[in-house]
Amino acid sequence: MVLSLKLLSNLTESGNTREVEMESRAILREWFDRVDSDKTGGITAIQLKSAFAVGNLHFPTSVVQQMIRMYDFDKNGTMSFEEFAELNKFLLKVQQAFSDMERGRGFLVPDEVYKALVKLEFYLDSPAFYTVCESFDQMRCGKFRLDDFISLCIFVQSSRNLFNSFDTSKQGRVTLDLNQFIYCTANCRI
Repeated sequence: MVLSLKLLSNLTESGNTREVEMESRAILREWFDRVDSDKTGGITAIQLKSAFAVGNLHFPTSVVQQMIRMYDFDKNGTMSFEEFAELNKFLLKVQQAFSDMERGRGFLVPDEVYKALVKLEFYLDSPAFYTVCESFDQMRCGKFRLDDFISLCIFVQSSRNLFNSFDTSKQGRVTLDLNQFIYCTANCRI
């Protein structure tokens, strides 16, 4: 997947936009078809997790399942090519925000994580930010590798999506009863 992300990122830096989009889509389709090893037209969480591991990105199965849930528009539990293309757009943005901050070290510290989240238009207050950081700092060392940062962003985006579904008046506040709260926490589980 890292190779795929880098190839698509490089393609977008040069050339005719329409041609680049078509070439990017063709490369993405080729990658998708390789991952869809059983040729069903859909990628499962296990297939996607294996593909990420080839690119040296190691995610718990629960994070990969959440990636699929975020973009599984037809709710069939797998990821079609179109759904995968949407996930890829999100991952490219996350990877770019990470790359902009990591300065060749291969990790971000919490202050850089915060700045990268702001670049992605995630605005968290201090208590929420530090709680999320504690949850996704796998090694408990204050250093977030790309896979840690992606996992954190998947959680925050999933939470935002769910929050927005309850914030129908777009006021930035919701009131939940216990059942709704349990529904939310179960849907954002990672």
